[in-house]
Amino acid sequence: MTLDPLLESGWLITLHASTALLSLVMGVFIFVRPKGTLIHRALGYTWIAAMSVVVLSSFFINVIRLWGPFSPIHLLSVVVTISLVVGWRAARRHDIKSHRLTMIFLWFGALGLNIWFTLLPGRVMHDVVFGLS
Repeated sequence: MTLDPLLESGWLITLHASTALLSLVMGVFIFVRPKGTLIHRALGYTWIAAMSVVVLSSFFINVIRLWGPFSPIHLLSVVVTISLVVGWRAARRHDIKSHRLTMIFLWFGALGLNIWFTLLPGRVMHDVVFGLS
């Protein structure tokens, strides 16, 4: 394992990957800590901010181009953007069930499931984890 491919990929991909990793780890802490506390809210707002950076940066990463500068992964970015707003609004309305389901979906779907896509051969994170392809 080496961070060289990530560090050599440019600031945008490094920012994207590091905030995605931060969001992944932070999500674990949010899930295991008590809900509704000031710490939960602070971590939640920080998580939403980090995920927003992940999503925003993804629109400027155009390595795979199927539709102009975009690829199917950008559809996930749109879904994540909408889901972040839905989850935040549910929390503000005290709709705990919707908030919980949306945030679990985001963490597992947008971050957990997406790990498999980032580890495909030829991707930067594949090279970080498994060595240069």
